[in-house]
Amino acid sequence: MSIEEGKPAPDFTLKDARGREVSLHDFRGRDVVVYFYPRDDTPGCTKEAQGFRDLWPEFQKLGVVVIGVSPDGPHSHERFAQRHGLPFLLLSDPEHEVMAAYGAWGEKTSYGRKTVGVIRSTVWIDPEGRVVKHWRRVARAADHPAKVLEAIASARGGARA
Repeated sequence: MSIEEGKPAPDFTLKDARGREVSLHDFRGRDVVVYFYPRDDTPGCTKEAQGFRDLWPEFQKLGVVVIGVSPDGPHSHERFAQRHGLPFLLLSDPEHEVMAAYGAWGEKTSYGRKTVGVIRSTVWIDPEGRVVKHWRRVARAADHPAKVLEAIASARGGARA
Protein backbone atom coordinates (compact mmCIF):
# COMPACT_ATOMS: atom_id res chain seq x y z
CA MET A 1 0.00 0.00 0.00
CA SER A 2 1.23 3.46 -0.83
CA ILE A 3 -0.05 6.76 0.42
CA GLU A 4 -1.44 9.44 -1.88
CA GLU A 5 -1.55 13.19 -1.55
CA GLY A 6 -5.08 14.35 -0.80
CA LYS A 7 -6.08 11.00 0.74
CA PRO A 8 -6.33 10.13 4.45
CA ALA A 9 -3.02 9.18 6.07
CA PRO A 10 -3.02 5.70 7.59
CA ASP A 11 -3.40 5.91 11.35
CA PHE A 12 -0.72 4.26 13.45
CA THR A 13 0.31 3.66 17.04
CA LEU A 14 4.01 3.26 17.90
CA LYS A 15 6.15 3.56 21.03
CA ASP A 16 8.14 6.67 21.82
CA ALA A 17 11.57 6.93 23.45
CA ARG A 18 10.03 6.32 26.88
CA GLY A 19 8.00 3.32 25.76
CA ARG A 20 4.67 5.19 25.70
CA GLU A 21 2.23 4.53 22.87
CA VAL A 22 1.68 7.47 20.53
CA SER A 23 -0.97 7.50 17.79
CA LEU A 24 -1.27 9.73 14.77
CA HIS A 25 -4.88 10.49 15.70
CA ASP A 26 -3.59 12.05 18.96
CA PHE A 27 -2.59 15.05 16.83
CA ARG A 28 -5.85 15.54 14.93
CA GLY A 29 -6.42 19.26 14.49
CA ARG A 30 -2.72 20.00 13.91
CA ASP A 31 -0.36 19.72 10.99
CA VAL A 32 2.00 16.78 11.43
CA VAL A 33 5.32 16.08 9.71
CA VAL A 34 6.35 12.42 9.91
CA TYR A 35 9.84 11.75 8.66
CA PHE A 36 11.21 8.24 8.21
CA TYR A 37 14.91 7.61 8.61
CA PRO A 38 17.09 4.48 8.61
CA ARG A 39 18.99 4.59 11.90
CA ASP A 40 19.84 6.67 14.95
CA ASP A 41 23.31 8.22 15.08
CA THR A 42 24.30 7.60 11.48
CA PRO A 43 25.71 10.65 9.65
CA GLY A 44 22.77 11.43 7.34
CA CYS A 45 20.13 10.64 9.94
CA THR A 46 21.88 12.80 12.52
CA LYS A 47 22.12 15.75 10.12
CA GLU A 48 18.43 15.43 9.24
CA ALA A 49 17.41 15.26 12.91
CA GLN A 50 19.62 18.24 13.74
CA GLY A 51 17.99 20.16 10.88
CA PHE A 52 14.53 19.56 12.33
CA ARG A 53 15.90 20.46 15.77
CA ASP A 54 17.45 23.71 14.55
CA LEU A 55 14.19 24.72 12.83
CA TRP A 56 12.04 23.54 15.76
CA PRO A 57 11.12 27.09 16.89
CA GLU A 58 9.79 27.87 13.40
CA PHE A 59 7.82 24.60 13.22
CA GLN A 60 6.38 25.43 16.65
CA LYS A 61 5.34 28.93 15.55
CA LEU A 62 3.40 27.29 12.73
CA GLY A 63 1.87 24.78 15.17
CA VAL A 64 3.44 21.80 13.40
CA VAL A 65 4.13 18.50 15.17
CA VAL A 66 7.35 16.78 14.03
CA ILE A 67 7.75 13.02 14.45
CA GLY A 68 10.76 10.93 13.43
CA VAL A 69 10.25 7.19 12.81
CA SER A 70 12.91 4.49 12.45
CA PRO A 71 13.23 0.79 13.27
CA ASP A 72 15.43 1.59 16.29
CA GLY A 73 14.06 0.79 19.74
CA PRO A 74 12.97 3.22 22.43
CA HIS A 75 16.32 3.10 24.29
CA SER A 76 18.24 3.97 21.14
CA HIS A 77 15.84 6.84 20.46
CA GLU A 78 16.21 8.12 24.00
CA ARG A 79 20.02 8.22 23.69
CA PHE A 80 19.83 9.78 20.22
CA ALA A 81 17.44 12.51 21.41
CA GLN A 82 19.54 13.29 24.49
CA ARG A 83 22.84 13.29 22.61
CA HIS A 84 21.58 15.77 20.01
CA GLY A 85 19.00 17.77 21.99
CA LEU A 86 16.07 16.65 19.87
CA PRO A 87 12.84 18.26 21.13
CA PHE A 88 10.41 16.25 18.99
CA LEU A 89 9.04 12.71 19.17
CA LEU A 90 11.00 9.72 17.93
CA LEU A 91 8.92 6.59 17.40
CA SER A 92 9.97 2.96 16.95
CA ASP A 93 8.71 0.81 14.08
CA PRO A 94 10.77 -2.39 14.47
CA GLU A 95 8.39 -4.46 12.34
CA HIS A 96 8.40 -1.83 9.54
CA GLU A 97 4.59 -1.90 9.34
CA VAL A 98 4.06 1.85 9.46
CA MET A 99 7.02 2.44 7.17
CA ALA A 100 5.53 0.01 4.64
CA ALA A 101 2.12 1.72 4.84
CA TYR A 102 3.79 5.08 4.16
CA GLY A 103 6.02 3.89 1.32
CA ALA A 104 9.13 4.19 3.49
CA TRP A 105 10.12 0.52 3.44
CA GLY A 106 11.17 -1.42 0.37
CA GLU A 107 13.77 -1.94 -2.28
CA LYS A 108 16.38 0.75 -2.69
CA THR A 109 19.86 1.15 -4.11
CA SER A 110 22.60 1.76 -1.59
CA TYR A 111 26.19 2.21 -2.72
CA GLY A 112 25.34 0.59 -6.04
CA ARG A 113 23.65 -2.46 -4.49
CA LYS A 114 19.96 -3.21 -4.34
CA THR A 115 18.82 -3.78 -0.79
CA VAL A 116 15.60 -3.75 1.19
CA GLY A 117 15.32 -1.24 3.97
CA VAL A 118 14.11 2.15 5.15
CA ILE A 119 13.56 4.66 2.38
CA ARG A 120 14.26 8.14 3.73
CA SER A 121 11.02 10.02 3.16
CA THR A 122 8.68 12.54 4.77
CA VAL A 123 4.93 13.03 4.88
CA TRP A 124 3.07 16.24 5.75
CA ILE A 125 -0.41 15.51 7.14
CA ASP A 126 -3.02 18.25 7.55
CA PRO A 127 -5.20 18.84 10.64
CA GLU A 128 -7.97 16.65 9.15
CA GLY A 129 -5.57 13.72 8.70
CA ARG A 130 -5.06 13.99 4.92
CA VAL A 131 -1.69 13.74 3.20
CA VAL A 132 -0.73 17.18 1.90
CA LYS A 133 2.71 16.29 0.55
CA HIS A 134 4.86 13.18 0.34
CA TRP A 135 8.59 13.60 -0.20
CA ARG A 136 9.66 10.22 -1.55
CA ARG A 137 13.29 9.12 -1.44
CA VAL A 138 14.87 12.19 0.15
CA ALA A 139 18.38 12.54 -1.22
CA ARG A 140 19.91 15.38 0.80
CA ALA A 141 19.01 14.73 4.42
CA ALA A 142 20.74 17.84 5.79
CA ASP A 143 18.81 20.20 3.48
CA HIS A 144 15.45 18.46 3.74
CA PRO A 145 14.01 19.96 6.97
CA ALA A 146 14.28 23.49 5.54
CA LYS A 147 12.43 22.37 2.39
CA VAL A 148 9.63 20.89 4.50
CA LEU A 149 9.34 24.07 6.57
CA GLU A 150 9.33 26.22 3.44
CA ALA A 151 6.53 24.15 1.87
CA ILE A 152 4.35 24.51 4.96
CA ALA A 153 5.04 28.23 5.35
CA SER A 154 4.38 28.84 1.64
CA ALA A 155 1.10 26.93 1.78
CA ARG A 156 0.03 29.24 4.59
CA GLY A 157 0.59 32.25 2.37
CA GLY A 158 3.97 33.50 3.41
CA ALA A 159 7.60 33.01 3.99
CA ARG A 160 8.99 31.08 6.92
CA ALA A 161 7.87 32.19 10.34
